Amino acid sequence: MAESEDEQRDEARSADLDHRPLIVTVEMEAAAQAHFDHLRSRYFPPERNWLSAHITLFHALPGKEREAIAQHLAQAVAGRSPITVTVERVRFLGNGVAFALSSPALQGLRALLAQRFQPWLTRQDEQGFRPHVTVQNKVPAETARALQATLSEDFAPWDFTVTGLSLWHYDGGPWEKAARFPLC
Repeated sequence: MAESEDEQRDEARSADLDHRPLIVTVEMEAAAQAHFDHLRSRYFPPERNWLSAHITLFHALPGKEREAIAQHLAQAVAGRSPITVTVERVRFLGNGVAFALSSPALQGLRALLAQRFQPWLTRQDEQGFRPHVTVQNKVPAETARALQATLSEDFAPWDFTVTGLSLWHYDGGPWEKAARFPLC
């Protein structure tokens, strides 16, 4: 029996979805996520604020390699404890503001994954990893400088916990979650 035109369209769309670029981010503990989401909702231009606050490990991996990428992610987190990250300072981005982060364990996990993903890395993902959470972007430099000064006034470094990794499909706008990989 022949498929309906709607079923054929849905199958073609599903096949296309498998080739969307993939993004890998870090999952934060709930309190840190809520804090950064609050700042992002307050300071990020609303017409561009499609996402929750996030820490990107990889910006564009090939969607057609999703199974292999997911296997590498699962292997990398297997038996690994949650990771402590330090929020070090408020960072000026030129047209935005982010919180600069440090964590030797997160750097190590990212380096391990970069080795495994080497054939698929874009130029952006081959550059050095500088972990951060962006709370403002795409604004005039003077607006960003003012926010950096405001957020820096009473800033003190603090720690939070990374609880896992997330894999996302990128389709030009909001991301679609493909999988999550919790840390033990």
